[in-house]
Amino acid sequence: MGDGIGRYRGTENRLSRESRLPQWLRRRPKNTDADDSRRVTLLLAAGAAGLPLAPAAYPVSYRCSCERMGCPTPGRHPVSFAWQTQSTTDPAQIERWAEGQPEANFITATGMVHDVLDVPLEAGRSALARLLERGIEVGPVAESGADRMLFFTATRGTPEDEDEWWPCELDCHPETMDEHPGLRWHCRGSYVLVPPARLPGELEVAWVRGPEHPLPDPLTLLETLTDACAKWAGGVEGGVDRHEVAWPLSR
Repeated sequence: MGDGIGRYRGTENRLSRESRLPQWLRRRPKNTDADDSRRVTLLLAAGAAGLPLAPAAYPVSYRCSCERMGCPTPGRHPVSFAWQTQSTTDPAQIERWAEGQPEANFITATGMVHDVLDVPLEAGRSALARLLERGIEVGPVAESGADRMLFFTATRGTPEDEDEWWPCELDCHPETMDEHPGLRWHCRGSYVLVPPARLPGELEVAWVRGPEHPLPDPLTLLETLTDACAKWAGGVEGGVDRHEVAWPLSR
């Protein structure tokens, strides 16, 4: 009899678990459809503003979807090595990527249509307030995680001679951010995550000012940004050499 009761209870528990399984499979986070729609809308708006996009990795807990052991930039890098040629503003392609890869972040390749001035968050917020108070035209601005702010600007130009391109080797590459915490100028050969994007630790990349704002000349923002970065560096314990808050002076 005991064996029969045990078998019955085991069967009952198994059936109970199986009956819950379809409910778990059907269960989706609230507003998932709305969030997906908003994500696609924001990506299409970025493409319409001229920002060339390409799919990027995304965070899986504190790891990266690329599954590379010890990935140095989890959720922050392109999926394809051909991201520069792959990046596009074509709305049909962006929509296919976004719908086909619902978890993916997206990067925007800089130096073709736009550059990005990448500064510490505290310095960026201070500079943004000063720029707006002075009536200076500021383009799209995004906060990246808890420590960086991105100012999207027009690129410095497109020389007819390919050899005249100034490659962005200052300190622009995302994986070198810790080495140069001051201002970083992303131009040709670099990229940044474009909102909306998710980062490890439930952080995100989000617009403060959206892509509907025209791209300004970077030189109109540069003095205010570098001044804010210098003040920020002076207030950081251990300090950052002000000469590390660098930018390209010529092309």
